[in-house]
Amino acid sequence: MCVLLFSAPVFSHAATILVLGDSISAGYGLDNPAQGWVTLLAEKIKATGKAYEIVNASISGEVTAGGLSRIDGLLAQHKPGIVILELGANDGLRGLQPSLMQANLNEIIMKAKKTGAKIVLLGMRIPPNYGKRFNDMFEAVFPTLAKQHESAYVPFLLEGVGGNAKLMQADGLHPNAQAQPILMQLVWEKLQSLL
Repeated sequence: MCVLLFSAPVFSHAATILVLGDSISAGYGLDNPAQGWVTLLAEKIKATGKAYEIVNASISGEVTAGGLSRIDGLLAQHKPGIVILELGANDGLRGLQPSLMQANLNEIIMKAKKTGAKIVLLGMRIPPNYGKRFNDMFEAVFPTLAKQHESAYVPFLLEGVGGNAKLMQADGLHPNAQAQPILMQLVWEKLQSLL
């Protein structure tokens, strides 16, 4: 399911930003999805007066293979100028091979770049109980891809939020409404130079 968030008057010819993510970008567990960082980002862009629309194609539970299976259709439908990519956490939580996750993310980025879209890659971390070797392999994927593709990059989307009980939902995995402006600001800092 895609949610179109208008950041500009409907009559203007606005460029499109596509957000391809999982539950963290879909606003899982929030009383109102409009509290999510993607909606806050749309409002921030609108406040700058820039003509952009944000399409939020994030799905709770999405893994990188799912994102890869959907990216062609999303690119064809929305023709985004910028793709914000927030996938990988569910691959890690399911113990899927980081090398496969990296291959899937790489393919998504390549497909987006072929259409001329710029990339903002959002890095993630997983809980330490998966073991140091797995965690190191998982976390290395994001900076490696960002360097390889020279893309805008947020090293950890939950920086300052993950592990803080006041900013996380009871499950310890999803940020609460109070945390959403922090996530939005981290993305905005990397996105604004591309607008």
